[in-house]
Amino acid sequence: MANDGYTYPIERGKIREFARATKSTQADYIENPKAPIPPTFLVTGSFWAPPRETGAGMTLPDGRKLDMTRVLHGGTEFVFPDGPPHAGDELVVTSKLESVTEKEGKRGGTMTFVVSLTEYHDKKTGKLVAQSRSTTIETGKAATA
Repeated sequence: MANDGYTYPIERGKIREFARATKSTQADYIENPKAPIPPTFLVTGSFWAPPRETGAGMTLPDGRKLDMTRVLHGGTEFVFPDGPPHAGDELVVTSKLESVTEKEGKRGGTMTFVVSLTEYHDKKTGKLVAQSRSTTIETGKAATA
């Protein structure tokens, strides 16, 4: 299951805001007109995405939806083949479900692991400039007090 994609403009002011919010002291993020993005900046791209089902709200291939009361963020990794994008770049973003696996949990119940792959291509050249891979985990049982 993949989406059709959306355009994500990389704005200098947003890089500056993100850097300050994350307490970065790197001057390049604040002062450079062609600032590179901080490594985790691409998570803000979701604000440009059209409303749709992704991540924890996603419908799995078997038609089941994850139970949001039992969902955990399992991690996100970023890959930049030739370094990070910069202010002024415009990216085309597509996401797809990469895998769904299950594993018996130690506290009972089956855990579901959902891995999503998001690709960021330069709008002008079509070149892949970044990838992010996110894991969402649905626990086997709801948390107890």
